[in-house]
Amino acid sequence: MSSENFINPSYIFGLLDSAKRTSDAEITKILDKAERFEGLNHIEIASLLTTNKPEHIARIFGIAGKIKQHIYGNRIVMFAPLYVSDYCVNRCAYCSYNCSHEFGRRRLTMDEVREEVKILEQMGHKRIALEAGEHGKQCPIDYILECMRTIYDMKFENGAIRRINVNIAATTVENYRKLKDISIGTYILFQETYHQETYEKVHVSGPKKDFAYHLTAFDRAHEAGIGDVGGGVLFGLADPYFEVLGLMIHNERLDERFGSGFHTISVPRLCPAAGMTISEFPNLVDDATFERIVAVIRLAVPFTGMILSTRENHEMRGKLLKLGISQISAGSSTEVGGYAKRARKEIINPQFFVNDERTALEIITELMDDGFIPSFCTACYRSGRTGDRFMSLAKSGQIKNVCLPNALMTLTEYAEDYGDAPFKTKTASAINRELPEIANERMRQKTAENIAKIRTGERDFYV
Repeated sequence: MSSENFINPSYIFGLLDSAKRTSDAEITKILDKAERFEGLNHIEIASLLTTNKPEHIARIFGIAGKIKQHIYGNRIVMFAPLYVSDYCVNRCAYCSYNCSHEFGRRRLTMDEVREEVKILEQMGHKRIALEAGEHGKQCPIDYILECMRTIYDMKFENGAIRRINVNIAATTVENYRKLKDISIGTYILFQETYHQETYEKVHVSGPKKDFAYHLTAFDRAHEAGIGDVGGGVLFGLADPYFEVLGLMIHNERLDERFGSGFHTISVPRLCPAAGMTISEFPNLVDDATFERIVAVIRLAVPFTGMILSTRENHEMRGKLLKLGISQISAGSSTEVGGYAKRARKEIINPQFFVNDERTALEIITELMDDGFIPSFCTACYRSGRTGDRFMSLAKSGQIKNVCLPNALMTLTEYAEDYGDAPFKTKTASAINRELPEIANERMRQKTAENIAKIRTGERDFYV
């Protein structure tokens, strides 16, 4: 196995086979370790994935909830995707952007980018994930950089987009440096599947077919100085337990080489899209298995953010928020120019069909009703708390001293700028409940002072 391909299928399948024989006593020890926020090694992860005993599964879920509450509290970070181009040279069997699919492809002009961003800002978003297909001519790196400059240059009465995460194809160190220089947030790339045989089968042709090049993209991003990278797989392509272990091995390798693993892990499930038939994929993940996967990942990497998109429906999103998810999208469109098309009530052609079609305000309001604190914070990125610096603060528990204050301040901004009277009342109640949870007295007082200033019209406080 070459150094470029550090995923060993025989090793992973061997772990899963051995894990089936893990004793009850050993499972208890593993769960005790997880409950101490110590993370898990490979065989421990495999053991929790493969146990079939209801009492073990119940405790996995219970500990996942405990970890989520202890490390993240009631905070849920909000974001939205922004699709700027659907041109693509790859033939991926699961994706509607497949270059063999015939439809009217487009990339946004800068005026259209501004139109989309204006709508996103009116929804209250401050953090977006910029998305594009892979096409060297129609969507080169210079076009992505132009989009980012356009977005960062936009200023509104109620603020601006403060963080642009970017999800584009694996590229060169030089191109990653360009993204770093223009202030990328997190660089996001899904491996799709860590099972190479499956990977090469579903990626029929195009540059994305190169498994090793795709697998080592984060190495090149780190070499270019991008400290925050976000991984993920598309659950449903290969054995889901194999995928979890692939993710964990990848995370561990990045941590060993660069001092920090994934800043975030995304857990999308394969769902229907134009040009593909979902029944042709034999490894679809049922709800019970999916819930277990999310919970086990939370136990394995307690300090890593976990992202859930609108691929999941309302009910499933509610369950997973309690099992480890710390970031969700709201009011999302998965189509190039989709926010403007939705506003004009035009027919849509998304990359995939979303299953939670509630508006951003409806989702945010329900989070409040359920006791969560929707957070629009981008402070760590803007303060340089990224990569290994962020992870050291997270593991020491110190990150909570800034996360909750920033969440409460940005929620106050949202309420003042976008909320009606009932929402402002909910916000005031949430702040009264959460302020005492800020342990540092000086920080608690400073947060209260900043909230008062926000209510009188000042903006953009963060620590």
